Amino acid sequence: MGMVDSPGERRGSKRSARQRKRLGFRLDMTPMVDVAFLLLTFFMLTTTFAKSNTMEINIPPETGEVDVAELNVMTLRVPGDGFAYWSLGEDAPRRTPLYDQSENFAMLSKELRQVLRQQFGNNKKLVIVVKISDKAKYKSLVDIIDEFNMMKIDRFSLDEFTAQDEAAIQKVVAMQ
Repeated sequence: MGMVDSPGERRGSKRSARQRKRLGFRLDMTPMVDVAFLLLTFFMLTTTFAKSNTMEINIPPETGEVDVAELNVMTLRVPGDGFAYWSLGEDAPRRTPLYDQSENFAMLSKELRQVLRQQFGNNKKLVIVVKISDKAKYKSLVDIIDEFNMMKIDRFSLDEFTAQDEAAIQKVVAMQ
């Protein structure tokens, strides 16, 4: 590994330690470089590269308006209180839990999934308008869009949660 070279001195000679001069020191770096490259190779081959989790959203041009029959519009409101309020056309909103409590917020509630499946099964021209309040968690929006993708629902739109939506929800809450 490391050696001390003294000129004119043989190994095993009987000169005293005082007469020896330390003239050069040579450190062999080969084993350290080997270990460094071995570790680098190991970590490069065993590390999994994380793929970014992205969702593709196609946004229509802002210039055109699309006319949709009122019976073909389902509004899904999420105010952030743990419930979702859905309505068809101008009907009064109906309340359903957003998540199952037993699932620890892992997936949308069975009732909401059943409503989506039933309404979309009855009307293939159905357009779902999702309105999420500022108080709701972003995870709720992602879970709803994931559920749409799993159910192969590709006709949905995101809209602003307005004071009128809040008033409609307050009427439903007051009735219960």
